[in-house]
Amino acid sequence: MSWWTTLLGGAFGYMIGGPIGAFIGASIGSSLGGARRHYRTGPQTEYRRFETGPPPGYRRERAQLAFFAATFGVMGHVAKADGRVSPEEIRLANRVMDQLGLRGEQRQAARALFNKGRSRSFALDDVIDQLRSECLRGTNIRRMFLEIQFQAAWADGDIHPEERRVLRRIAMRLGLSEADFIQLERMMSSGVRSSSDGPTLDDAYETLGVSHDAPDDEVKRAYRRLMSRHHPDKLAAKGLPDEMMRAATERTQQIKAAWDTVKSARAA
Repeated sequence: MSWWTTLLGGAFGYMIGGPIGAFIGASIGSSLGGARRHYRTGPQTEYRRFETGPPPGYRRERAQLAFFAATFGVMGHVAKADGRVSPEEIRLANRVMDQLGLRGEQRQAARALFNKGRSRSFALDDVIDQLRSECLRGTNIRRMFLEIQFQAAWADGDIHPEERRVLRRIAMRLGLSEADFIQLERMMSSGVRSSSDGPTLDDAYETLGVSHDAPDDEVKRAYRRLMSRHHPDKLAAKGLPDEMMRAATERTQQIKAAWDTVKSARAA
């Protein structure tokens, strides 16, 4: 996993630079105690270091590094938006780390990014702008990033108005519309409310983003569209780290459960 080697080895400035490189340097350097050099390198200068162009996989690994760093940094920033970080939000961050299988220095790095994101110096707009240029050229990967942030914000069972304001700001910065934001908020809140026994019918419709009186073909199109948006191969191609595929898989399971609930209700 070479992008992890880049992160933990301190060569991230050489690979990515820009605001995210600076953020990683400020977070990881103090956390792991290494000499994290060159993290202020501009994002375009690294290419000049390769005589024959970037090595195979360079762009994808760079996008994965940016996505990972931004995920935990922004998660910390959103958690702090209401003035405090709740124990539930800290547990959520740790649960995400568990899902990724982070141990040792890897987990320490993720915690450092989360904690640095909580600081007043965190440059949210700059980080989001670079993230969008690095790996968010497709709408699906932008939505996936925001879904992860919504999941973190819902960790304590509710979204504070300040957290919602920051999430909307992130959505707009990512190029998502107000309608996209509202739909995604409804979908994610319905997923949080769903019990272990499966979603209620109301929550199922919210998850699919359709009304109770929508025609069958509209419901089916919504289901297929959502499943396509969370397809692992498509998300990986846009920069979703392999370790974060579990989040996409969980969403597909929620979408499938919602589809089954609606389909069963309509067949009754």
